[in-house]
Amino acid sequence: MEKVIIKANERKAINKKSRNILRNEGRVPGVLYGSRMEPLPIDVNRAAIHPVIFSAKTHLLSLKLDGHENYECVVKDVQFDPVSDEIIHIDLIRLTRGERIQLEVPVQLLGSAVGVKEGGLLQESLHKLNIECLPVNIPQSLEIDVTNLSVGDSIHVADLSFENITILNPEDTIVVSVVLPKVEKEPEPVEEEGEIDTEEGVAEPEVIGKGKEPKEENNE
Repeated sequence: MEKVIIKANERKAINKKSRNILRNEGRVPGVLYGSRMEPLPIDVNRAAIHPVIFSAKTHLLSLKLDGHENYECVVKDVQFDPVSDEIIHIDLIRLTRGERIQLEVPVQLLGSAVGVKEGGLLQESLHKLNIECLPVNIPQSLEIDVTNLSVGDSIHVADLSFENITILNPEDTIVVSVVLPKVEKEPEPVEEEGEIDTEEGVAEPEVIGKGKEPKEENNE
C-alpha cells in the first residue's frame, strides 16, 4: 500500500466559526481516532489531501503533527460540500499493530466481460466494499475478474473471497453485472386537436325536415 506523508496541525478551537475560517484558508478540518487515545481534532492542507481522497486506491497516511509522534492512519470518512463538492471534513483512523480495522476499499474490475461483446452493458453497482482486516493486510484495491460474465450474470458479495480479509457488505449485494441495454419505446402518435376520424365515431348529420310553407294571406 502506497504511503503518503501529510502534515497536520492540532486544532485548539473546535467551533463552527473556526472550521469555516480554516476552510477559507484552504485547509480541511478533521478528527483522528484510534484505540488507546482520545479523538484528536486536526486540520490538513486541502491540496495535500485531495489526491488521496479522489483516488481509486487506498493510501496509508503518515500524519506528521507538531508536538506529537507520527501517526500511521487511513481515511475513515469524508464529508463533501453538497454544492461545490469540496472536501469539508475528514475522519482518520490510527492503525495499531495487531488490531483489526474496518474501512472502505475501492473495487477494481479486471478483464473484458464476454457479455459486453454479446451486446450487454457492464454495470458496476458498488465502487467500494466495506472490509475488516489487520493493518498489514489492507489492500490498495480489491480486484474482481469480470471476464466470464455473460448477459444476465452477476457477481454478488457471497461470490468473493480475499485472503485475510472479511467483507462486511450483505452477501446478497450485487457488486457488478452485465445487463441488456434498455430499449426505449417510440411514443405512439397522438391525434391533433380538431382532427376528425373519418372511419369511426362520426355521427350522421341531423336532417331537419322542411315543414309546410305558410299560406300567403289573401288581401283581396
